[in-house]
Amino acid sequence: MVTFEEFKKIEIRAGKIISAEKIPNTDKLLRLMVDLNEKDELGNAKLRQIVSGIALRFPDPAVLVGKTCMFVTNLEPRMIKGFESNGMLFAVSTPEGGFSLLEPNGTIPPGAIAI
Repeated sequence: MVTFEEFKKIEIRAGKIISAEKIPNTDKLLRLMVDLNEKDELGNAKLRQIVSGIALRFPDPAVLVGKTCMFVTNLEPRMIKGFESNGMLFAVSTPEGGFSLLEPNGTIPPGAIAI
């Protein structure tokens, strides 16, 4: 159990997947480049790299491109198989094999914050 105060620290944002590719020499990992409506110091669009263990669900990672999904965006960066992951994709699954990405409706733009 976490307290409500602890839960409030988690930042959840909508992000549009711009590219998705399998990480070499792994079975489960995909490298996602995600638009969270962030800018670099010069004001240019900045994509965030997120490593996700969903490759078995998406044999053709290209089907993810263009999807807007929900991500935890304030996790400490973590190195996974030599790739820095800067967030976590939200998905759900069942013991029976059901699986779904958490996708907001089409009116929600990249960068929108869950409240």
